[in-house]
Amino acid sequence: MNCLAVFARMLLVIMIVFLGGCSATLDDYKNTQPNFDMKTFFDGQLKAYGIVQNRSGKVLRRFTVDLDGRWQGDKGTLEEDFVYDDGEKQRRVWLLEKMPDGSYSGTADDVIGGAVGSAQGFAFSWQYTLLINVDGEDWAINLDDWIYQIDETRLINKTEMTKWGFNVGEVILVIEKIDK
Repeated sequence: MNCLAVFARMLLVIMIVFLGGCSATLDDYKNTQPNFDMKTFFDGQLKAYGIVQNRSGKVLRRFTVDLDGRWQGDKGTLEEDFVYDDGEKQRRVWLLEKMPDGSYSGTADDVIGGAVGSAQGFAFSWQYTLLINVDGEDWAINLDDWIYQIDETRLINKTEMTKWGFNVGEVILVIEKIDK
């Protein structure tokens, strides 16, 4: 094997090790506070403020969301009413369930196959595929959704959107519980 081939293989191994170590996992947050619990946080009235960015970081849209969460035992409903800066309105209703192992599952009309996720400490992560209308055509976009609870009334939600393994955008929002 010539020197150039050896160098190329070494470079490839270094890149794989480097990139593999760059991703956060839920275990990184297991000893943090407050402990996120979807049933507790998403119970009652909430308000969210967010942006949608393209893969370059340019803000494409701004939006607000009124949320209403209700639970009976380990089954919940989370109604989300979006209003975008261009006047578009959208509604999503999540049917949620806390599983015996403490993880959560969720379904909604525009979610393909459902969402599954877990929490460690103040962080919650779940993944799902969402149908998003792009120029009149529905695209199946994969979402890697991370929620970070700041305190008892606020959290930050950061979602990476990918298609065919490539980053196509990001959604960032702040969600606050509303006093009753």
